[in-house]
Amino acid sequence: MRLKGKKVLAVVDQLYNDLEHWYPVYRMREEGAQVDIAGPEANEVYTGQSGIKAKTDYAFKDIDANDYDGMLIPGGWAPDKLRRYPELLDIVRKMNEAGKPIGTICHAGWVLVSADVLKGRKVTSTPAIQDDMKNAGAEWVDEEVVVDGNFISSRRPDDLPVYAKTYADKLAE
Repeated sequence: MRLKGKKVLAVVDQLYNDLEHWYPVYRMREEGAQVDIAGPEANEVYTGQSGIKAKTDYAFKDIDANDYDGMLIPGGWAPDKLRRYPELLDIVRKMNEAGKPIGTICHAGWVLVSADVLKGRKVTSTPAIQDDMKNAGAEWVDEEVVVDGNFISSRRPDDLPVYAKTYADKLAE
């Protein structure tokens, strides 16, 4: 249980990618981390692209970034919604400033674009948003997982095993 005592914030909105949310959440829990789920509203049920439900523990407005050791942002269509919440973007900025691990996969990079934290960073994502990532100042590469400081990024569900392990390794440091 190498992550015992660690707290991770996982965020969702409607149409999150089910695998990209639940796989890392369960992987961190298996390692002993406490994973809280937050969304626009607390105690609300959000449905993934494949129909799997996620009930939030907290609303973004109730989150103090100082209470967490890292965060996970899934892909799917949710990131296009998530990037519109100033409270969430503030959480991302604060976690980034503190050097806490931020995991993104697939379209989740859109949240980092909107938080304006990509300048000079090396990342990956689904190739569909590579132009957005580059235009935000990132060096985009097509690799299954990229670690640049506190950013752990990945491309797609096929990359989940290496992504989740790499994120857990970073969180354990």
